[in-house]
Amino acid sequence: MLNGLARALSILGHPLLSLPVAALLLAAHRGAGPARLSALVLGLGAIATGVMAYSRWQVRRNRWRHVDASGREERRTLNCFLLLLFAAAAVAIWAWSPQREFALGLALSALLVAAAMLSARWCKLSLHVAFAMYAAVLLVQLSWLACAAGVAFAAAVAWSRLALARHAPRDLVAGAIAGLLAGLAFWRLLPVAAG
Repeated sequence: MLNGLARALSILGHPLLSLPVAALLLAAHRGAGPARLSALVLGLGAIATGVMAYSRWQVRRNRWRHVDASGREERRTLNCFLLLLFAAAAVAIWAWSPQREFALGLALSALLVAAAMLSARWCKLSLHVAFAMYAAVLLVQLSWLACAAGVAFAAAVAWSRLALARHAPRDLVAGAIAGLLAGLAFWRLLPVAAG
């Protein structure tokens, strides 16, 4: 039963779910209209579709065993793809869309992936935990209670990754710190991006 709970939390805490949900909640809270919310849903959906298509393509080519990209080389190629995807999307949105906060969020997502790549020699930084913590810090504008619930969810995701033997404790701590820093950077840089 605990293994099933851990798997469910790991799936719910996947970066392709946790951060988009926080971004949509934040956009709705900040008064984004239906057109802007629709554009955000389409953009996030396109990114998620791109990541899943890339993962499935790697499995079909027999380069990966599973779309999870759990192997060291699998993670490396996935992280390279994510870095390029997030960076390209951030640049495109910055250049052609008035949604600069979305571009900032994607740029910081690219930096989280870069941090995972740069730290790979010393630890396997948990991107699940990093993105869950990043999402939690974004929710602070909704309320402190929403942020606290997000942090509790990030802790549950961390537990799930440990229970599933996907990470060591230091990987989870590194992910939490990286996500916290990304969230703080978002709020610090938002006035610059919006201005």
